[in-house]
Amino acid sequence: MAEEGRAGGTTARPPLLTVVAPDPPAPGAAAGTDRPGRAGWWSPRGRERLLQLGFLLPAVAYLLLFFGYPVVQNVVMAFQEYTTATFYTGEAPWVGLDNYVAVLTSAVFNQALVNTVLFTVGSIAGQFVIGLAIAVFFQRRFPLSGVLRSLLLLPWLMPLIVSGAVWRWILDQDNGALNRFLGGVGLIGENPGWLTSTSLALIAVIVVNIWVGIPFNTTILYGGLQDVPRELYEAAALDGATGWRAFRHVTWPLLRPVVNVVLVLGVVYTIKVLDIILGLTGGGPANATQTIATQSYHLSFQEFRFGQGAALGNVLIVISLVFALFYLRANRRAGQG
Repeated sequence: MAEEGRAGGTTARPPLLTVVAPDPPAPGAAAGTDRPGRAGWWSPRGRERLLQLGFLLPAVAYLLLFFGYPVVQNVVMAFQEYTTATFYTGEAPWVGLDNYVAVLTSAVFNQALVNTVLFTVGSIAGQFVIGLAIAVFFQRRFPLSGVLRSLLLLPWLMPLIVSGAVWRWILDQDNGALNRFLGGVGLIGENPGWLTSTSLALIAVIVVNIWVGIPFNTTILYGGLQDVPRELYEAAALDGATGWRAFRHVTWPLLRPVVNVVLVLGVVYTIKVLDIILGLTGGGPANATQTIATQSYHLSFQEFRFGQGAALGNVLIVISLVFALFYLRANRRAGQG
């Protein structure tokens, strides 16, 4: 057979391969697999997306209505001469940056800025140090530790206006519980004006705010301490690292991401504190406890210069936003760690 093939001049050819092209997908099928089309919304994936949107829309509507709109309105109001007459006439002349110039160049703003820094730094330092000490103390198991931890939350759970009223009675110059106690044990001869003295009022307000913020710091830091493995303390003890050395080389490095979050979030909360200061001193005496937040409230709701109050509020928003960005960055690092 091979010789006949050569003689006839023909060669054996391989069999031909037949390629069958796949059928083109239906128009609705392609739309339904990638993204919901006309019929895709009723597919299982489309219904899941509709359900997700249904849960998301109420939250978005709430944020836009109660956060987005007030912020936008506050930004616009800061460029207008917005007074009580505006509520009747609807007229709010555009004044540009005049409101910002007025509040930033006023003598009260410089003092309010300094008081805001002192109030924030003093409050955060006291809250963090005491909160960390209490959190480390509660790491040890002892009788009634759970009850004491629950009682520790009371200052945080009480309404701030109630806390302010109680502390105003405690710090009263004539009939306050603190002066009566100090006078009874012979530590003072003349009752100091904790809330009426320009040199003591800011310190008193900071102490009260520390008392309010201790439970928050203790709770977050105590939760962070629970994530530190006990095996590390046992290994450190074998190397002779106990007590302060164990805290420095084991606890603190692992607790640092939580500490960053607590500090930055504490600054965001403290920098806009209003009710405690209003309940204790109202910003006085002689602007000794006036902060940016209380000055904005004073301009808006006591002098009814809403445009200037909004401008000062926007300054506070910008400062808070800067620290909020630091918080998000610290929170991201804590999540990665």
